[in-house]
Amino acid sequence: MWLFSRKGSSGFSSSSTAEEVTQGIDGSGLTAIVTGASSGIGTETARVLALHGVHVIMGVRNRAAGRDVKETIVKEIPSAKLDAMELDLSSMASVRKFASDFCSSGRPLNLLINNAGIMATPFMLSKENIELQFATNHIGHFLLTNLLLDTMKKTARASKKEGRIINVSSEAHRYTYKEGIRFDKINDESGYSSLAAYGQSKLANILHANELAKRLKEDGVDITANSLHPGTIATNIFRHMGVFGGLVNIFGRIALKSVQQGAATTCYVALHPQVKGRTGEYFKDSNIGQASAYGRDMELAKKLWDFSMKMVK
Repeated sequence: MWLFSRKGSSGFSSSSTAEEVTQGIDGSGLTAIVTGASSGIGTETARVLALHGVHVIMGVRNRAAGRDVKETIVKEIPSAKLDAMELDLSSMASVRKFASDFCSSGRPLNLLINNAGIMATPFMLSKENIELQFATNHIGHFLLTNLLLDTMKKTARASKKEGRIINVSSEAHRYTYKEGIRFDKINDESGYSSLAAYGQSKLANILHANELAKRLKEDGVDITANSLHPGTIATNIFRHMGVFGGLVNIFGRIALKSVQQGAATTCYVALHPQVKGRTGEYFKDSNIGQASAYGRDMELAKKLWDFSMKMVK
């Protein structure tokens, strides 16, 4: 539990907040996209990045909610540079439109924070007939990243600043299906487990970051790709979990991380100079951690990449 946390080699711990891990860092001149920025750790990530001068593009499913978040942050931080754009990660059409609109705007892109996610939903299919958690948590972000990569490469070359891609995963990646990724049964309701499907999608986030890191390194591009576990936080991600979700809301303030602590690792990996040049890593509590054996399997990462490319085409 974070209540009994100890500082790691970074000087931070599970109880550190997003503001604490970014204290004194100047992010002016940087542009970031944060998906799922209308609630929870996505909102706090957007707020803290804006606090440090980063121009934040909030990818939100609900425009009204996005406007409310923007107004709240600007009221607290008058100098904040924020824009909200509609983005539904479960829809490839929405992802393509978001990426097209962003790229045609001519804006640079230094940071891509793939944060949005859903958890433990009943079995459902996306508009493209892909199991909803896999579609939203992995495929949507995989496609978004691919569509924005050229813009990130151009920005890195022109600005001489390291680009950073961050996939918000979870320790739940350890509790996936026994085969890791059910390539042959992604959309099969038979044997579906809402929690294992969530774990599968979070494992995919790690594998995606690892394979992307390898490819970017081979290309000689100054862009890193990492994944992280934000901690267990009492947010609305538990809304599909019935009684357990209710207990989380009741006892979360005592036993779980706050939203401010939950956003810390994301903000640390996005802005801290300690992370410069680090790529293909899995972070936890604002320190380098270790993913599961599946999460470190580069052959599985390559297989998932090829599988995902076929799905988005």
